[in-house]
Amino acid sequence: MKKILVSLILLLAVININAQNKKQYYDEEINGMEQIDQAIAEAKSAGKNVLCQVGGNWCPWCIKFANYIAADEEIKKIVDDNFIYIHVNYSKKNRNHEAMKRLGNCTRFGFPVLVVLNEEGSVVHIQDSGLLEEGEGYDKKKVQSFFTHWTPQAIKGE
Repeated sequence: MKKILVSLILLLAVININAQNKKQYYDEEINGMEQIDQAIAEAKSAGKNVLCQVGGNWCPWCIKFANYIAADEEIKKIVDDNFIYIHVNYSKKNRNHEAMKRLGNCTRFGFPVLVVLNEEGSVVHIQDSGLLEEGEGYDKKKVQSFFTHWTPQAIKGE
């Protein structure tokens, strides 16, 4: 009985450590409209688009996509060079209703959903991230293609 109790305590400790080490990309407290406005201002001055990844820390695929971008140097460079990348929270605690309206009611596509705004703040594309998946992860060619097709230069035909 003691062995079972000790094993259970160790298992709970490992689960707690893993939960603490899990990166939190989404802030449930932030006002989505203010977050978007700030990103648009930054994009306008930098000549970039805004990439809104809508989802929450509750969503495993949301975390997986954010981690994927951070881990792949080529894709990260495309994102860094062309987008102001933000994580707009959608959760039970904060559904950011006004921000979701501003983003074209994008939640109809599931999570994460990617919304590209131009430097003026207009929605230019809503991407169902499920179309970028391959197996238990993301397909690099699909993800790269998505990002390169929605850069400011691509949209302007440069």
